[in-house]
Amino acid sequence: MSSSIPGHDMSTPGSRPRSAPVARISRSALAANARAAQARGIHSFSPSVLEADAWGHGAQLVQSVLAGEGLAPGAADSGSLAPSELFGLVHPGTTPALRLTGTVLSVKDLRVGEGVSYGYAFRASADTRVALVTGGYAQGIVRGLGGVVEVATAGERHPIVGRVAMDVCVVEIADAAVRRGDEVLFLGDPAAGEPSLADWVAATGLRASELVATIGLRAIREEAP
Repeated sequence: MSSSIPGHDMSTPGSRPRSAPVARISRSALAANARAAQARGIHSFSPSVLEADAWGHGAQLVQSVLAGEGLAPGAADSGSLAPSELFGLVHPGTTPALRLTGTVLSVKDLRVGEGVSYGYAFRASADTRVALVTGGYAQGIVRGLGGVVEVATAGERHPIVGRVAMDVCVVEIADAAVRRGDEVLFLGDPAAGEPSLADWVAATGLRASELVATIGLRAIREEAP
């Protein structure tokens, strides 16, 4: 099946492990955020919504959702629907449209004093276990996240440790029941207790729009319901 997002293959979300992180763009979240804006009397969208391939969400998909919800293009300064609200970017009352996941490539023991990643910036203070996970700075998991933010896997939160590499990062999993092929959630819905884009903004000093655009343009991107 071909994707409605040009240049990106589409498959059933979560259907199989991937060799790169996957950014899933939720059509229903986009629609819900658009309807919330309409309920407040907003019936047009800012041209900036479609910049940078709709900030990494896919301009074709976003235009389709906006047209389906009856929103027309408006002026940038006319009180139109803004990207932060449509995409749920750290905006109260909205749902994030982008969900970012990686896959566990391997799991290994790490003994006290042993280090991981470039320069061994992280060294274990006690015996522990770590997982190598798809997703590095080349796909938008920026370097500033290492040692600062957490991911979710096996129903628990675990920290990214050491420096983020080009295509992978390392997550400390301790005694959690994590194995090769498991899904790792980088970004989800904070309302559901999942890792939040707000944490990435605080950790990096980058804008939410910059972070999601980088992810959406570099990771595998799929449309989700």
